[in-house]
Amino acid sequence: MILSLKNVSKTYSNGVKALDGVTININNGMFGLLGPNGAGKSSLMRTIATLQTPDSGEIHLEEMNVLEEKIEFRKTLGYLPQEFGVYPKMSAEDLLHYFASLKGITNKAERNAIVAKALEVTNLTEVKHKHVAGYSGGMKQRFGIAQLLLNDPKLIIVDEPTAGLDPAERHRFLNVLREIGTNHIVIFSTHIVDDVKELCTDMAILNGGKILAHATPKELVASLHGRIWTTIVARENIEDIQTRFNVISSSFDDDNNLKVRVLSATSPGAEFVAGTPSLEDVYFTTLSHDELVAQPETV
Repeated sequence: MILSLKNVSKTYSNGVKALDGVTININNGMFGLLGPNGAGKSSLMRTIATLQTPDSGEIHLEEMNVLEEKIEFRKTLGYLPQEFGVYPKMSAEDLLHYFASLKGITNKAERNAIVAKALEVTNLTEVKHKHVAGYSGGMKQRFGIAQLLLNDPKLIIVDEPTAGLDPAERHRFLNVLREIGTNHIVIFSTHIVDDVKELCTDMAILNGGKILAHATPKELVASLHGRIWTTIVARENIEDIQTRFNVISSSFDDDNNLKVRVLSATSPGAEFVAGTPSLEDVYFTTLSHDELVAQPETV
């Protein structure tokens, strides 16, 4: 199964160009769409989900023309937006039965089996009689996954699903996505690098509505091999380091000094040691390069 986007662009009425010629192929498995807030991730998710129409471009799911066959496509789609409403005085089980009926699953025995399976996959069986309004944030997100699984979708879109979750809820939610990702195309939109590192077999970095990089996390990290260098500097010297070197990131150590990571094809100096590249290095380097390219020339 392949989802194919070709030259997809979208400019809103206020002049903001949310998507700028997005071209990408996405295969079965967990696909991470990584980018900062305002990068265009939600715009791309809504466009793929046919909730908005692009100004130009094509989207195909295998042989299906998504933009021309929206109703048929939606039968194969599961979509979990950043925020979704629930019925506060209904249990999870009753609400899933209601959603299943809306999706055309009228046979009671079939519906019972499908709802039971959705609750099991999302680890909600033990709390199926509890009102969804009383669920924690992570449980509500898992319920969102349960409802989109009812029609056995070929394509699943989850938009910033771990934002606001505590570490334990985030871990449980990622485990649920990992389980369903083997048999579906799952597009996972996030600004959290660790989510992609832990979960995804393929990924892209999006900013300014453009795809800046597309490969497996392992390939992207390998592309920085031999180019990451680290050193420890006093915090009052950070501006000097930033002026002289291509600083990717910095963090405080136990002595309140800064551990600085620098991008360089060769050793920047004797005070630097070779560092092991990380996906975070890839992310910051890619965004930094994009910002540099986007800067207007001065005369």
